[in-house]
Amino acid sequence: MQARLLLEDGTLFTGLSFGAEGQSAGEVVFNTGITGYQEVLSDPSYCGQIVTMTYPLIGNYGITRDDFEAVRPYIHGFVVRRHEPAPSNWRAEYTLDNLLKEYGILGISDIDTRMLTRKLRHYGTMKGMLTTGNERIEELAERLNMTTLMRDQVARTSTKGVFSSPGDRERIVLVDFGAKSGILRELTKRGCDVVVVPHDTTAEQIRRLKPDGIQLSNGPGDPKDVPYAVKMIQELLGEYPIFGICLGHQLFALACGADTAKLKFGHRGGNHPVKELASGRCYITSQNHGYTVLEDSVNGTKLEVTHINNNDKTIEGLKHSVHPAFSVQYHPEAAPGPFDSSYLFDQFLDMIRTHKRNNPQKPRQAQLAASLRGELQYAQK
Repeated sequence: MQARLLLEDGTLFTGLSFGAEGQSAGEVVFNTGITGYQEVLSDPSYCGQIVTMTYPLIGNYGITRDDFEAVRPYIHGFVVRRHEPAPSNWRAEYTLDNLLKEYGILGISDIDTRMLTRKLRHYGTMKGMLTTGNERIEELAERLNMTTLMRDQVARTSTKGVFSSPGDRERIVLVDFGAKSGILRELTKRGCDVVVVPHDTTAEQIRRLKPDGIQLSNGPGDPKDVPYAVKMIQELLGEYPIFGICLGHQLFALACGADTAKLKFGHRGGNHPVKELASGRCYITSQNHGYTVLEDSVNGTKLEVTHINNNDKTIEGLKHSVHPAFSVQYHPEAAPGPFDSSYLFDQFLDMIRTHKRNNPQKPRQAQLAASLRGELQYAQK
């Protein structure tokens, strides 16, 4: 069956359909990963986007449930040069085509993905529409022009309730803005007692969970679309150690007075070089984001730049000069990509332990007794 991809500038790509049938619109972006298409498909940060894979052969090792980064994929379309319908992999449980059909996601193959990528690099990401129908181009263009890109991706991808992954070490509250499973996996691997909370959880609700530290997850969209999260971070900054990843990094920056802006075509792939300024060492990182913290906006805040992107010199890491808090723009949990930066989770736990040593708390029984005494005094008045 024929499928077509129409861009907002009028460019039309005609190829073959795989996955679901129908029509879908979204922001067209590209990912430079050679492998890891399943993790890309299931990364909530792609919610509302039509993803183009620059590597030409996709689907050759199938789909395995163990490799999902979320309970389901949230992308609005998948674009490849060649779709392999018959995977060869002993772990494969079903095909890429099966996965897309299961979740109603359109796919298109046999188009010039190199041309599409060059166009996105030159002009920037743009709206696009995928269709398997026979509509006239003028009709498709009119529908696309009337389409507004979604702004509520965080609410769509975040957990709707609180759940825990018990451990016997530090309690970490993971604020889910569209978190990848890899973050929870890295924390639980270190024995952490992780409590995952929705994106709109308030500072007071987090305090009630008695955390040792707060993990701000990755997520889709513009960080300025979730101002309530910025407020929550501002209230808890200095009270608990904080570690932000990707969208969490941008929200942390906004909470500290910095600003963010949209990149021309973003960073998406598993081979982005990042320089750690303190050591001069270069790490190869996994990235997926369309926004960045503006360098000039950091001046005058209490933030310090810790990492930069070696390709375009954008900010890739920040730390607070007073409070125990830091963040990175890339994905230390990888999946897909290199695990060079997984040490950051250990750094986070070290920060928590140092903070607890420097700020010893009264035993909870003593805290409760003091609270009760205060209530009795209030009642006697």
